[in-house]
Amino acid sequence: MTIMVEDIMKLLCSLSGERKMKAAVKHSGKGALVTGAVAFVGGLVGGPPGLAVGGAVGGLLGAWMTSGQFKPIPQILMELPPAEQQKLFKEAMAIIRPCSSSCWPCW
Repeated sequence: MTIMVEDIMKLLCSLSGERKMKAAVKHSGKGALVTGAVAFVGGLVGGPPGLAVGGAVGGLLGAWMTSGQFKPIPQILMELPPAEQQKLFKEAMAIIRPCSSSCWPCW
């Protein structure tokens, strides 16, 4: 029985969709940098309390800046170029293939 790349991609999309998984695509570093910078400035200006306030404000600012930058994993998987889908397929098959019905459940 031959398993097609599209079938594995659908399986992976189904699994990640069922678990409501999301991934950061871009700008996570920028959000972290803003958070750290505002916390740093808060610490310089206000000492330990300023650090706490700066961290909270920086975290909120970083979260606001990166809102909308997270995509559902099924969308990311389906947007992969064919070469990357083929690579993912081979890696998934390397994990799935050793498990046969004789070893079910796989441990």
